[in-house]
Amino acid sequence: MRERLAERIDALLPQTQCRRCGYPGCRPYAQALADGEVAHNRCPPGGAAGIEALAALLGREPLALDPACGSESAPGVAWIAEGACLGCARCLPVCPVDAIIGAQRRLHSVFERRCTGCELCLASCPVDCITMRARRGAESAPTAQQNRAHHDAHQGRAARRANERAQLLSERKQVAAPSGPLRPR
Repeated sequence: MRERLAERIDALLPQTQCRRCGYPGCRPYAQALADGEVAHNRCPPGGAAGIEALAALLGREPLALDPACGSESAPGVAWIAEGACLGCARCLPVCPVDAIIGAQRRLHSVFERRCTGCELCLASCPVDCITMRARRGAESAPTAQQNRAHHDAHQGRAARRANERAQLLSERKQVAAPSGPLRPR
């Protein structure tokens, strides 16, 4: 029952995966709401409309957005200053939707149509070359459905990489393991 409720709550969230609610993503926040562990006013990207939708689903009164989680604002887009980017690639793994494009020791850029405005990349940059800007003209932020699909793809790639690394490490350990007892010299 709680799992189904968590799914319904998750469907109401914007899927920015910004962690401002105090959880590592929208799904864990939805589960905590379903379990009654947290208030329904901790999602700045969802704003007042999101809080009202959650309150209606949960049969609770709408609350003001918890100021400890941030403030409601239009979703921005990350921007990387080309002249300052070192190519350190620290921003790549923290982006929950793979909106940052680049490689080690190469200039990075942001695929704006994919950026959720989560701001997680800001803290990862050692030279502060990433800033948030308003979206250009008529370009809208990605939908919750698009954000969820991009996040799921990111999680899948990360899991595959972790499995590949673990398998490679296991194989290397087997090759390096001594075949018999060690003899003193």
